[in-house]
Amino acid sequence: MNIAFVLINTDVGSEAEVSKALREFSEVKDVYGVYGVYDIVVRLEAETMQELKDAISSKIRRLKNVRSTLTMIVI
Repeated sequence: MNIAFVLINTDVGSEAEVSKALREFSEVKDVYGVYGVYDIVVRLEAETMQELKDAISSKIRRLKNVRSTLTMIVI
């Protein structure tokens, strides 16, 4: 199992909307709203590294109101 944490910056006031959309992706296992530099932290799991990459690039980063992401892949 491949695991990654994604730190997300959203447009101001859109945290709840983005969190709700994130929960719809099968790869997303946990979604946390946080205070600090980032607005949301997400834990992802996928069978392959390619599936993990696709979830981040094709799903999460394309969500409306997502301004930026920082991905940390667990080793």
